[in-house]
Amino acid sequence: MLFNKILAAYDGSKAANKALDKAIELCKSTPGAKLEVLHVYDFPRFYVAEGFAPVPTSMNKDFYELAERTAEEAKSRLAAAGLEPRVEMDQGAPAETILEYAQKYGADLIVIGSRGLGGIREFVLGSVSHNVVQHARIPVLVVK
Repeated sequence: MLFNKILAAYDGSKAANKALDKAIELCKSTPGAKLEVLHVYDFPRFYVAEGFAPVPTSMNKDFYELAERTAEEAKSRLAAAGLEPRVEMDQGAPAETILEYAQKYGADLIVIGSRGLGGIREFVLGSVSHNVVQHARIPVLVVK
């Protein structure tokens, strides 16, 4: 089965790097295939009692700058592989944002790493890759 519009989710983790390598390989092996890389970031939220505590603006700026560096890293990897560096950044909940972007982009495959940078949050809420697999309407390749 050949895929023409591949969406790779990228967060800079070891698994995401392997997934990006696989997406690049798939794109190169299919004439005319297009690869789009999506980096999803979110700003921290601190819950206090029944509301949110304000987060210092400098902390949000740091998170955004980290997201930009991660997206630039993906662009560099694509360029080194001889592909057009098509990398987008989007803010939001990772699984939902990936699925919405895949639909908007018209992707026919999502490539994602099996584990990201989630840590304990991933354990409590369920992994991003698991949620993407469960809710996607197109094939999802999970790379270990």
